[in-house]
Amino acid sequence: MGTRRDPTARQLRLAVELRRLREAAGLSAREAAALLGVNSVQISQIEAGTTGVSEERLRRLAAHYACTDTGLIDALAVMASDRVRGWWEEYRGRLPTAFLDLSELEHHATFRWDVDFLHVPGLLQTEGYARALFSRRVPELPEEELGLRVRHRMQRGVIIEGPRPAPYRAVVHEAALRIKVGGREAMRGQLARILELSEAEHVTVRVIPFELEEFADVTAAMVYAGGAVPRLDTVLRDGPDGVALVDTEARLAVFRTLFHRVEAVSLDPLRSRDFIHGLAKEL
Repeated sequence: MGTRRDPTARQLRLAVELRRLREAAGLSAREAAALLGVNSVQISQIEAGTTGVSEERLRRLAAHYACTDTGLIDALAVMASDRVRGWWEEYRGRLPTAFLDLSELEHHATFRWDVDFLHVPGLLQTEGYARALFSRRVPELPEEELGLRVRHRMQRGVIIEGPRPAPYRAVVHEAALRIKVGGREAMRGQLARILELSEAEHVTVRVIPFELEEFADVTAAMVYAGGAVPRLDTVLRDGPDGVALVDTEARLAVFRTLFHRVEAVSLDPLRSRDFIHGLAKEL
């Protein structure tokens, strides 16, 4: 297989998991290469994501590494043989790579969880809300890129509205629902959109009102995407230096616990809908 100049986040994740399997087996790259009859440079390239790996070679490596997790091996094999060029490819070279990586991650997600405190989660946003939000960026975005970002955000909605929607659970703080992004009318439309989406059986939206006292110790905004097996889950977190991906088992366990805690202290779905209805009437 040829070398890649810019591997995607999914390709890099496959590479990382293969390195983790090798290290867990206590083998060096040179030893792994000898087992396959290749040189150590090829193993290093595979583990850097700059070279792909065939399903046959991946399964041979897993066997040499004494990995008995058949679910994980099968999931990695699917990743290795994946040749999908999704709708997000039209934005390559036009939007930051993080936007494409998020779309690819969502496309393959088995479920999706969101927790947000200051903004409505992206998958629930209306076009007007998204445009107003991107318009506030500093430095200001050129009109062409602003339009691309808004269109990309709207297309991401396929994960919950497309032909094969993924189970989706969102927890949103009251603050995010009260901040009038785009003005009063835009926010009225945004609340209506959340109510509309939450009617679907696979979509659950919960609200954290200001009055909940139990909330203070469970603050952790996140985008959590489920993998084919729990080990392949991924958390995305926005930071001052951009988007950070969390994929180690220990950290994923922490975020799973935090999400369940946030859900536990939030209003149930029915009360949350009533709460959002009440906010809409105030506008």
